[in-house]
Amino acid sequence: MAQDELDADVSPFDEDIDGDTLVGDEEAVLKRMRTVSTLLDDAIRVPGTEFRVGIDPVVGILPVVGDSVMSVVSMYIVLEAANLGVPMSTVARMLVNIAVDAVAGSIPVFGTLFDAGWKANKRNMKLVEQYVDGM
Repeated sequence: MAQDELDADVSPFDEDIDGDTLVGDEEAVLKRMRTVSTLLDDAIRVPGTEFRVGIDPVVGILPVVGDSVMSVVSMYIVLEAANLGVPMSTVARMLVNIAVDAVAGSIPVFGTLFDAGWKANKRNMKLVEQYVDGM
């Protein structure tokens, strides 16, 4: 196969968001991001209430390791947002949300309660969806 023919081949991975609408791949990415956000922040309803918690505050009970691991998992949403073309100022806000979650969450007892209420991943998904809706 000639080099010109190879150069003419277009990979689906070479395509960028065109700024007007989302294509199937971007919709799939958003769906995965929403799933991760829900799992981390809202997976389980607290019995007898309408309040929901995810695995973030549960794993965060483990001193140091819990919040560290959850911060790394939360970075998935930030990385996907950057890949979708979310502005760097918004990505920075998302990183601040994770940092606040990690720092406050590392305080014994208070941190677990804070994690349950702060919901950094849900906040970050809201930022991503605001960007996508404004495209």
